[in-house]
Parts: sequence; structure tokens; C-alpha cells
Amino acid sequence: MDRIGSVAVFCASSHPANSIISDRAAELGRRLAERRITLVYGGGSRGIMGTLAQACHENAGEVVGVLPKMFDIPQVRLRDVHTRLVVVPDMHERKETMYSMADGFIILPGGIGTMDEFFEIFTWRQIGLHDKNIALFNIEGFFDPLLVFLESIVAQGLMTRDVLDSLIVSDDIDIMLSRLDGDRTVLPEKID
Repeated sequence: MDRIGSVAVFCASSHPANSIISDRAAELGRRLAERRITLVYGGGSRGIMGTLAQACHENAGEVVGVLPKMFDIPQVRLRDVHTRLVVVPDMHERKETMYSMADGFIILPGGIGTMDEFFEIFTWRQIGLHDKNIALFNIEGFFDPLLVFLESIVAQGLMTRDVLDSLIVSDDIDIMLSRLDGDRTVLPEKID
């Protein structure tokens, strides 16, 4: 793959109790704009999602929102920051559209929706449906408990070490973006 041109970012549509998470999301939005990496995100105006998109937009970044029809309402959509807003029929098509538009993925802190998006794209990576890099933006150690859980899955022989090691985990934006752009991990065939 050539230089990464777009990143799908999955994150909360809620405001976190820890304001550092929102601050770092805004910093990521600015850095994506500076690097001319298109932000592909869930299209909403609320929480971390809105903070990220607004920061990217305010720094002349390209922002593509992918919004399910059920959320295409004034209190959710953030049309003024979008280079393009794609309205899709449902949540499943939202994920599929975001996946297809992205050269890589960044997961920020979030709730069950964010975890659903992460586990689906990570599963698709494991079974060979894509070979795009996935990064956990580990702000304030947010993903540490998840990583302990994933380590226990490896220890139980239910996932291979190389699958877990294919994740990029960092709290440093520059390192994370450089690794998204440069790392190429080839996973073994899931079905042989």
C-alpha cells in the first residue's frame, strides 16, 4: 500500500468523564488534517466523535461522515464540517461503508458501539477479509484492561500471538500514524 490516505476512526458519541480523552481526540483531528489524511467517521456531532471531526475540519482537513438514516436528524448530524456526508440505510451499512473508504483504522475510547466496531474490523483482519492496520489510541491507558483480556485469550490458545501483535497500540499520535502508514503484518491463513 502506498501512503495512507484515509483513516476510519471509531469512537464514542458521548462526552467522557476524563476531559483528556476529548483533548487528545481533538489533537488527533488536527494531526490528521496536517498530514492530509482523510478522516472517515460516524458522522455525528456529539461526544468524542464531534470533537474529533470539528478539530479536523477547523484545520482544513477532509472529513467524511457516514451516518445511518435513523441519525440523519439536526441534533446528531454535523453537516457544516463535512467535506462529504454519506447517509446510509442502517448501522451495518455504515460500518461496511466506513471500512471500504479507509486505508486503516484507529479506535479511540468508546462504549459498546465502539467495541462492536473494533471487534468486527479486528475479526475481519484475522480471517483475511482485509490487511489494513488497526490502531488502539490508548489514551490514559483506556485499553489496558482490554489488552489484558486479549492476552488471556492468547494464553488460553483461543487466538494466536501474531493476531494480537498485529494491533498497533500507542498513546503517541505521531508513532501511531507512522505505524499505520508503515507497518505491514501478514497474518497466517485462518483456514488452511
